[in-house]
Amino acid sequence: MMRTIMHVDMDAFFASVELKRRPELNGQPVIVGGRGDPTRRGVVSTATYEARVFGIHSGMALRTAARLCPDAVFLPVDFPAYRAASDRVFEHLAAVTERLQPVGLDEAYLDISDRQEDALDIGRRLKADILASTDLVASVGIGPNRLLAKIASDLEKPDGLTWLRTSDVPGRVWPLPVRTLHGVGPRTGERLAALGVETVGDLAALPADQLRGEFSERHARSLQRAAHGEDDRPVQTERVRKSIGRERTFQQDCRSSGRLAYEARQMLDSVHARLTERGLAARTVTVKLRYRDFTTHTRSRSLSVPTDRLSPLADAVRECLFAHRLHRAVRLLGVQLSGLTPAAAAGA
Repeated sequence: MMRTIMHVDMDAFFASVELKRRPELNGQPVIVGGRGDPTRRGVVSTATYEARVFGIHSGMALRTAARLCPDAVFLPVDFPAYRAASDRVFEHLAAVTERLQPVGLDEAYLDISDRQEDALDIGRRLKADILASTDLVASVGIGPNRLLAKIASDLEKPDGLTWLRTSDVPGRVWPLPVRTLHGVGPRTGERLAALGVETVGDLAALPADQLRGEFSERHARSLQRAAHGEDDRPVQTERVRKSIGRERTFQQDCRSSGRLAYEARQMLDSVHARLTERGLAARTVTVKLRYRDFTTHTRSRSLSVPTDRLSPLADAVRECLFAHRLHRAVRLLGVQLSGLTPAAAAGA
């Protein structure tokens, strides 16, 4: 049976929730991120479309955003408000199908292959229901797989409703930047650019031997399939958590190994509490440092067996931390636990 996948993406979600509380800001460039203070370190979580025309995007430093758009209104992140709004949105998504895969608070994939109704009608009604109950706008993309559904939801933002079929790939997908494709991040994009690949169509036309000369056989095959709109990933109704972590960006670069050790332990205590709340055990500990020049290094240690005991995890965190070069100015510190399994099954 041909699959029909829907991707629902809330438009400028965090900013839209804020505008419902502050309607006087409608039509203005609004940026949500960090503590809402562009003089302090932090990154953009989202921005209204009025701010995006200045080149502002998620993940950009708040200070950079302030330089690009000095007149923007900066607001702090309010996750409890966003989670409450997300819960209301997902009630509508769950009413469409149980075959639902959340991706963060503001987007999800739905497998509607077993629905007899026209997919566009389902999407149109879903958008209207979300708007009526939350006053928030969703863009909906429909396709034969997750890749094309995701691309479709972005094509006509904001307030889009788009159906991409496989036959549409040459005309609608190939002209798009190659970074549009799932699995093409900054590094892969740079390597493809060195091969003269700028668009999805360029990638589709690239000889397979040339692609295999730059990437592994598996990666090259994956890129070729994506360029032709092919994607076998299922909608996963039960997502397995792969890691639990926490990061902190220091307001002033940290040069003290003692303070870094203290902060890393505080982070581990917080992460460990979440681990035990979920009844999980972890096998791998990772400590990440980002330095003043934005270079980022990680050090990891895997235990012989997964555990939920704090002591061996703390020893591993300390070992990973002091495997770094700590005499440099540290901008960001992160602690992550991965290789997660149910604690009972691990015998932790």
